[in-house]
Amino acid sequence: MRTAAATEPMLLQGTLDLLVLRTLAWGPRHGYAVARWIRETSDDVILVEDRALYLALHRLEENGLIESEWGLSENNRRARYYQLTAAGKRQLQSKAASWTRYVEAVFRILESAEGRAQA
Repeated sequence: MRTAAATEPMLLQGTLDLLVLRTLAWGPRHGYAVARWIRETSDDVILVEDRALYLALHRLEENGLIESEWGLSENNRRARYYQLTAAGKRQLQSKAASWTRYVEAVFRILESAEGRAQA
């Protein structure tokens, strides 16, 4: 996964899996649609490379968190559509709660008045 600008931080490992699960919470999508939704929703800050996306999709499928089937895309082309399993929905809830706590903790550190005074 890469960010839009070289100055943007790289995302922590495991983030892509969470973003894919969140994307699929809205319903089945093919890989390109997953990457597009992440890019558009992040205002073009998070750009998912094809290889990283498909590795994540295969890993999530191997772990039983998503399942897939062939269908037709908007362009009438064959595409593999991915959707959450019940285990994937549980994983999404658990990981989203953990990430929210983590992000809030990082934000508290960044906004700490004491931390700024010592810097």
